[in-house]
Amino acid sequence: MIVIYYFAKKKGYKSSAKYTASEKVKVFFQAIPCLLMIIVVIGGIISGIFTATEGSVVAVVYSMILSMVFYKSIKPSELPKIFLDSAEMTGIIIFLIGVSSIMSWVMAFTGIPTAISEFMLGISDNRYVILLIINILLLIVGTFMDMTPACLIFTPIFLPICQALGMNTVHFGIMMIFNLCIGTITPPVGTTLFVGVKVGKTKIENVIKPLLLYFAAIFVVLMLVSYIPILSLWLPGLLGYV
Repeated sequence: MIVIYYFAKKKGYKSSAKYTASEKVKVFFQAIPCLLMIIVVIGGIISGIFTATEGSVVAVVYSMILSMVFYKSIKPSELPKIFLDSAEMTGIIIFLIGVSSIMSWVMAFTGIPTAISEFMLGISDNRYVILLIINILLLIVGTFMDMTPACLIFTPIFLPICQALGMNTVHFGIMMIFNLCIGTITPPVGTTLFVGVKVGKTKIENVIKPLLLYFAAIFVVLMLVSYIPILSLWLPGLLGYV
């Protein structure tokens, strides 16, 4: 939010329009069906009705129904082009994931993760130093590898190390996913970054420089999450999971 505020002030961004109280109420009620998607998808996953992958299909179908029936922003005649554009975008992402899977196989085959673990333990036994090294390694891995294989390969390596340092497993999981999520918005295999570039109809080289300040802010938050456990554990603790 601070970075966005900085850019808005620097570039003189202003709100495009002002709304009356009645217009705000109308917009709020119009947004409710969209907001319900979070409840439908996350609720369905948590309750076990469908898996996370199936949840993405539910989200697409739900969005399509809203667009065609409730908001009437999409006509049936437009669906073929939408499907074609989606297939093109998905093809790019699947290709990137395929390449990253090759990378994960090479790492597992050559024993690189185990070598990394031994290297880390040989450097220091200081908790803060080890966490910093793990963060740096996960950030690097996230730029080249998809999240799923990265989790499968590196969780069994880093989790015992962090547990030996007295780190809560929930805290470790949040830190690891945060790291790998950053990898989805950084080149060369940033799947989410490529989706954003495709949607924005721009080039990857045009967005990297403006994103640098955002990356810096995200890294600061990552360090806070890594070194201040309460930021990750207070809500799970409130719900009885810790």
